[in-house]
Amino acid sequence: MDKEAIRRELENVHNEIRSFIHETPVLKSKLINEIAGCSVYFKCENFQKMGAFKMRGALNAILKLSIEERKKGVVTHSSGNMAQAVALAAKSLEVPAYIVMPENAPKVKKNAVRDYGGQIFESGNNIFDREALANKIIDAKACSFVHPSNDINVIFGQATAAKELLHSQPDLDFVLTPVGGGGLLAGTALAVDSFGNECQCFAGEPSQVDDASRSLKSGKIEFNDSTNTIADGLRTNLGDVNFPIIQRLVKDIITVEESEIIDAMKLIWERLKIVIEPSSAVPFAAVLQQKDKFKGARVGIILSGGNVDLSKLPF
Repeated sequence: MDKEAIRRELENVHNEIRSFIHETPVLKSKLINEIAGCSVYFKCENFQKMGAFKMRGALNAILKLSIEERKKGVVTHSSGNMAQAVALAAKSLEVPAYIVMPENAPKVKKNAVRDYGGQIFESGNNIFDREALANKIIDAKACSFVHPSNDINVIFGQATAAKELLHSQPDLDFVLTPVGGGGLLAGTALAVDSFGNECQCFAGEPSQVDDASRSLKSGKIEFNDSTNTIADGLRTNLGDVNFPIIQRLVKDIITVEESEIIDAMKLIWERLKIVIEPSSAVPFAAVLQQKDKFKGARVGIILSGGNVDLSKLPF
């Protein structure tokens, strides 16, 4: 698709899902701006239905299915937010939802999936275990697979968060997201390219799971040997659909340490008075780390979600 076709598709997708989602607020803080050395605009997807941006992509993917396909149900694999998104989106559209979740997924997220009517199947903790179990369910039930991040319909859905942000703040210099599986980053990059005014797309990534950063440097999809990060939503890897978009449109991926993620998360809790999960704090941590890069700029940050286990706060 050329740039104009992508722009039209993003408009169409936004119109299709608009009645099922919240147009989330954009918050700012004078004190945070002083600390960061730039003007920061937080797009609060933690206030989205089911508490994360992934509701957008899940809805678009399911809406793209035929009536017959919807009757057979959908399956996804996720550590939490996409699991909840597919469960709630499927419930909204009266579609059966089969959700593969790793054993170490946060309990709060598993409970939410059940509350939304999703049927959970527990897998091992790596991506290959998740995929293998999802494939077994597809074979058994003839249902449709909704990939958490490597699906163009999911990517277009996720892009609508940045589209809304750029509509409310059209003169942003940068937009940053966290990156795990790459769906939000790829969608945001498409939105920035389509609706931004000389705006650049960056991402933040935990240094403990820096596969996306390494992928951008090597030119091929890299993987991680471990998933040892507090940002549980970012423990997955890029895919062959979103990676080419990221290669083409993302300026850089900034890696941050665990302590920087915790400090950024705490600052948002304290100063914006809102609940975010660790993954959401990663791009803000990148801005705080790279103050010279963003000095004096207008910076948009997608706060990806707020589904956090309050009994396991890192501060």
